[in-house]
Amino acid sequence: MKKTVLIVDDSAYIRKTIADILSQREDLEIVDSVGSGETAIDRAIELKPDLITLDNILPDMHGLDILRTVKDHIPGTKVIMISAVGQESVIHEATESGASQYIVKPFTEDALLGALSQVLD
Repeated sequence: MKKTVLIVDDSAYIRKTIADILSQREDLEIVDSVGSGETAIDRAIELKPDLITLDNILPDMHGLDILRTVKDHIPGTKVIMISAVGQESVIHEATESGASQYIVKPFTEDALLGALSQVLD
């Protein structure tokens, strides 16, 4: 059975890049790709994906707030944070709040696939 994925990033280019990388894995199905925090929370609660890739800086909301809300509603969902913010304190807060992995932009295909393997395999 395929694992479902929700991609959250305000950049359409980044969303497409992530989708292209994830599509290499036959065991994943991208169920939606959204660019705002409010939509991300609504879709996550509705779809209950196995995995969310989540940007930390969105126009309407901070990624850590989205992460905490998602973890409150669907604690089993794995979250890989992908952000240009690479400060150790932010990464620590994200992992303390329930992120399974944290990748700093710009990221490589290998970094994302490696994080996926650690989270899902």
